[in-house]
Amino acid sequence: MLPAHRAMALLAALQLFVATPDIAGAQQPAGVSLSLTKYNRSEKQSLLVLPVRGTNGDSIATIIGRDLDFSDRFAVVPPSSVMQTNGPINYSVYAKLGVQGVVQGTLLPSGWVRIILHDVGTSAILNQKDFPLTGAMSQGSWRYQVHTISDMVEEWITGQRGIASTRIAFERDRRIWTVDQDGAGLRPVTARGLSPQWTPGGQALVYMGSVGGDDPVLVTDLATGSQRTLSAARGVQGMSPAVSPDGRTVVFTRVDGNGADLFSVPFAGGTPQRITLGRGKGSYSPSFSPDGQRIAYSSDRTGRREVYISDVDGTNTEALVSGSFGERADKYSPDWSPDGQFVAYHAELGGSFQIVTINLRDQSARQVTSDGRNESASWAPDSRHLVFTSTRSGNRQLWVVDRDTGRTRQLTRGSDARLGAWSPRLSAP
Repeated sequence: MLPAHRAMALLAALQLFVATPDIAGAQQPAGVSLSLTKYNRSEKQSLLVLPVRGTNGDSIATIIGRDLDFSDRFAVVPPSSVMQTNGPINYSVYAKLGVQGVVQGTLLPSGWVRIILHDVGTSAILNQKDFPLTGAMSQGSWRYQVHTISDMVEEWITGQRGIASTRIAFERDRRIWTVDQDGAGLRPVTARGLSPQWTPGGQALVYMGSVGGDDPVLVTDLATGSQRTLSAARGVQGMSPAVSPDGRTVVFTRVDGNGADLFSVPFAGGTPQRITLGRGKGSYSPSFSPDGQRIAYSSDRTGRREVYISDVDGTNTEALVSGSFGERADKYSPDWSPDGQFVAYHAELGGSFQIVTINLRDQSARQVTSDGRNESASWAPDSRHLVFTSTRSGNRQLWVVDRDTGRTRQLTRGSDARLGAWSPRLSAP
């Protein structure tokens, strides 16, 4: 595979040939597989997103290219290096450039957009589909529709739907906000609140109602803006809610005169039930396993903050210990990956907090951050990316890291942002 800058130079030199007739069976460089059907998770596929002619075409191609780049599964050749043409795809030219796939978009008279994915190695169309594209470009629904195109292209190649159409909820200025996974579409959701968590379908957010004092557990419906209270008690501070995978239960930390313990409450409403009994010690930041049978949380019950896993009723508790990494480091804010294989947390390492993931199969751990102070990681639906709070840019902002490669990117800017929570895959913006 050629580096992007060499691909750009070659494309500029060969652009006169892009519109020439197809040459089937073009020879490929020795030892290089250009077929998208041979997807390998450990290697990035080289993709070219062609310009899209017509109204907002440039924006469509730009968003798709950025989404595929942010997936960290593809090496995307910059669209500015490609001459716009109406001619057929010349597979032999792209094969010589080391390009494995070409994404071609065409705006249709109906307002929809036709997306064709070309497999350079087989000199054939791998897949194609027409996608709706309605509303104004400034609307979140329009961007969501483009993001779903990116997710489908990723699924055509890898077999797994992408995360481009997901969003992240977070706390800023004592309010809950949401933002697209690419940093666009920022909007406030609540007048006050912190520690947001998504319901399984992404239609609502569960969060704490205020900062300090009496902190109720609240739910806000994102479509209607309606709000209701799940749990509230005078003189009680609530913290860090978690929603069960079936959406029926919310577990949170209640802080009162007896300490900090985990409680559960039905999502439909009811009386909170105690899960842990710390007797002056604290239990914090619960996170459900994907099957909803167990929870991970942090506790200082032994004098040092550790991550524990128990059944949802608090029984069968065991410490999550990695004998190979950070065994004596204080550990905070666990988050269970959607595929059930990993737990992420932040630990005090080298005088600062860093994000660590632990493989539940073999207890192996990996430190995935090193710059600045990094806290409160939340998994994306692909169980590969994490959003976390970091001070590496000067103040607290949200960043995204790819666990496989360690690549990071900044998600938010401006005033402090923290306590990010990645949405599930969404059916609406």
